Amino acid sequence: MVRCLQCGDELPQNKEGRCAASISGSIMGDEYTESYVLCERCGVYTVEVCYEPFLGDEEVGCEGPVPREKGDAAVNLIRQCPEPWNKKCRCQAHITHFNGALD
Repeated sequence: MVRCLQCGDELPQNKEGRCAASISGSIMGDEYTESYVLCERCGVYTVEVCYEPFLGDEEVGCEGPVPREKGDAAVNLIRQCPEPWNKKCRCQAHITHFNGALD
């Protein structure tokens, strides 16, 4: 369950699913997956971050709130990638989103 980091409401599934966009990348052998979830009530995004270290236990947390304009820009960038779930993808969208820090 993801809660909006601004208003605290649970962010329910909608007909397209709860997540507006998600992207995975590998940095120094660790996998990061960021999922952007929009709160319709507040109009801001909460970003669920899943961190899977090469050695160690997975950690899941949230960042935000991310203003609508900034979140929309990130979602639009992620949607430019044909395989955002592929942590090995090196398309321009992946490189830009992860600030050139990919393996």
